[in-house]
Amino acid sequence: MIQKSTLDFLKNLKKNNEREWFDANKEKYLAAKANVDSFVEDVIKSFSSFDKSLAGLKAKDCVFRIYRDVRFSKDKSPYKTNMGAGINRGGKKMEIAGYYLHIEPGKTMIAGGRWMPSGDHLKKIRQEIDYNGKQLHKILSDKNFKKLFGGLDNSDEYKLVRPPKGYDKDHKDVELLKLNSYLVWHEFSDKDMLSKNFLKNLTATAKAMKPLLDFLNTAID
Repeated sequence: MIQKSTLDFLKNLKKNNEREWFDANKEKYLAAKANVDSFVEDVIKSFSSFDKSLAGLKAKDCVFRIYRDVRFSKDKSPYKTNMGAGINRGGKKMEIAGYYLHIEPGKTMIAGGRWMPSGDHLKKIRQEIDYNGKQLHKILSDKNFKKLFGGLDNSDEYKLVRPPKGYDKDHKDVELLKLNSYLVWHEFSDKDMLSKNFLKNLTATAKAMKPLLDFLNTAID
């Protein structure tokens, strides 16, 4: 399970996001990383009970580095203030729909779907919606799915103003076709995360999002 000391490290890192502080607290970082790596191993094993494509993955295939790439960013803070893992078939670098675990004090969540797919993949997803929209609506209207996630993120940053090229404004699924990312997420409080039931609840939440991932990956594959 996630230790309170891991959250404490991340809280302090947010207040002291500089190399001197990080170097002075390297042992605390390594302890937090070991805790997250161990938990991700448990997550992979647990998720594999309903998603066989994850079998054989290791934490090192999934956990993201804490070091930020600041080359093209105005924010030159050297470190992320969260720890995260992309848990999908083939690991974090695989460009398919998958699960994303985000660990951050006050902002922990599990997300799933496909964020900003390539033009080719986006075209395939839209084609699948055009051909098989009923199946997607069935997934999105599931009672448990709606309770956990509400629905797909349709915020302005993930949505076109007009229908994509090749689709009419009167298409029955035009609002789904306008999306350029297909994402859902569920947040957990720090209390939830530190609970002995966190892995169980996390697994149940991920299992509920799997039909959406399957739909997207059917299109992509």
